[in-house]
Amino acid sequence: MGVFAILLSLLLLMYLAYKGISVIILAPLLAMLAVALSGEGGEMMGIYTQVFMNGMGSFAIKYFPIFLLGAIFGKLMEDSGSAKAIAQKIIQILGTHHAALAIVLACGLLVYGGVSVFVVAFAVYPLAAALFRELELPKRFIPATIALGAFTFSMTCLPGTSQIHNIIPVSYFGTDMYAAPVIGIIAGLAMMTGGLLWINKRIRANKGEGYGDGHTNEPEVGDLQLPSFIVALFPIIVVVAGNWLLQKEIIPGWDVGYLAESKFGGTDIGKLKSIWSMIIALFVANLVVIAVHWKRFIDINQTMSRGALGSMLPTFNTGSEVGYGATIASLAAFVVVKEAVINISPGNPLISQVVAVNVLAGITGSASGGLTIALEALGDTYTQLAQQYHINPEWMHRLASMASGGFDSLPHNGAVITLLTICGLSHKQSYKDIAMVSLVIPVTVTALVVLVLSLSY
Repeated sequence: MGVFAILLSLLLLMYLAYKGISVIILAPLLAMLAVALSGEGGEMMGIYTQVFMNGMGSFAIKYFPIFLLGAIFGKLMEDSGSAKAIAQKIIQILGTHHAALAIVLACGLLVYGGVSVFVVAFAVYPLAAALFRELELPKRFIPATIALGAFTFSMTCLPGTSQIHNIIPVSYFGTDMYAAPVIGIIAGLAMMTGGLLWINKRIRANKGEGYGDGHTNEPEVGDLQLPSFIVALFPIIVVVAGNWLLQKEIIPGWDVGYLAESKFGGTDIGKLKSIWSMIIALFVANLVVIAVHWKRFIDINQTMSRGALGSMLPTFNTGSEVGYGATIASLAAFVVVKEAVINISPGNPLISQVVAVNVLAGITGSASGGLTIALEALGDTYTQLAQQYHINPEWMHRLASMASGGFDSLPHNGAVITLLTICGLSHKQSYKDIAMVSLVIPVTVTALVVLVLSLSY
């Protein structure tokens, strides 16, 4: 009955999230449903306050500064015109003959530099629409092009990417944000190349239909004077270079022996340096954007306030999913589920980890949510298995991150829905191509990487 309760709860989470009900509401309700149906209802309030809320709160405590500073940074980059200037310059450099590549690289650079995927979509869409209209290319392929640049290789594969999906595995595997660089770069290039081949093939096959008529949410063409490319790019450089220097050179030289004291939880610097470096790098980058573009902001307080408010929803969405995962993992029946997942491929934790993260990301419709639930419940187990089978923990980190960017792109994914809304298109018009470049190809590439790594240990 306990296993049935867990499966029913997971299925309801996926179905109701697809119907648009907030995960912040669903997670505690369905977690308590699983508790009740598992025969542990007498402990429900204790589990809610001491397990669910503790899991949710622990995640928020650890990662909220990154969500907050990242959201403010994205909003500052958007309102200053920097994000649009970077995208526009890349499109100009590559020219109209490489329209899809230009959009993908523009999105990829912004996401790698720490700009939210939502901000990237808002910033790049007007430029993509203008370019596709000028070249008379079907508008329905714009969402897939943006998704390829923002939801795949730049978010999960590339070493050092500033997205949360690359930070979460650090505390579980004792790695840093540059884990498995060769694997990440090769996989990232494979995802990007495969996605571009698909998009360009689809555009060529359907070019005769033109841009299309009767579209909604068409961007207005404005005369806003954008900053120069170099000036716009400078804050991104600050984030990327600052993060590397802090992690590799500066923080390792600090005297942090005090962390061993009980009031700091006896924490090891290895679990904190990626978080610390990202907080400092984003904080400095925010100051740089404000200083360089001060006169461009109509109301700097409003810009930062909107960024701060924008950080709340993703923080508590993901935090609620972590609380949900912690609750499920606390149930007696979860031992059966845990063993089933681990034994998907006995002796090969690479496979079971990738499957677990992908499945949970698909159920929750969230890459970071699926990743955190899987690692919260099984992270210690995978760390032990990696040691047992002499598997490089950097492989575990990179594959966990890559796996989070697979089945998360099912139709109920919030980023997919937001992207289609921004572009004024429907699932029927564009989801097939979004799924191919951000689900099918990434999952295939991840599976091939797992196969190759499995043959080498």
